[in-house]
Amino acid sequence: MHTVSGGEVAGILVAVFWAILVSFLAVALVRLAQTLKATTKLVADVTDQAVPLLADASTAVRSAQTQIERVDAIASDVQEVTSNASALSTTVASTFGGPLVKVAAFGYGVRRAMGGRKEDVPAKTARRTVVVGRTVPATRRAKRKKD
Repeated sequence: MHTVSGGEVAGILVAVFWAILVSFLAVALVRLAQTLKATTKLVADVTDQAVPLLADASTAVRSAQTQIERVDAIASDVQEVTSNASALSTTVASTFGGPLVKVAAFGYGVRRAMGGRKEDVPAKTARRTVVVGRTVPATRRAKRKKD
């Protein structure tokens, strides 16, 4: 019979330890490979979905740019129309405003001269009396004198 020496037992223990360590590393590597495979599939799926979304986004941005250019053109046209309307308003005011004011003033003067007061009727003027910072109408003043 052969007796097992201490060195042989130590060698067997080291071999068993290495076998267990290699087994754990093999399991870890298999799981890492599965994780990398799943990650690769996920990235491929995201890429497959992202490419059409990016194309749609690009189309939307181009459309928005076109609409912005149209709105800019409309805004510049509105600004031009506004400036033209302002110029027209100024022209009309300067052309007709002065003469119309003069005609109105003349009409007012004629109406005042024709419908003026008669000589036998004295002019009625509202007289007011100032009392300690207040204005008292003539009708109230007359009532006070009666009392």
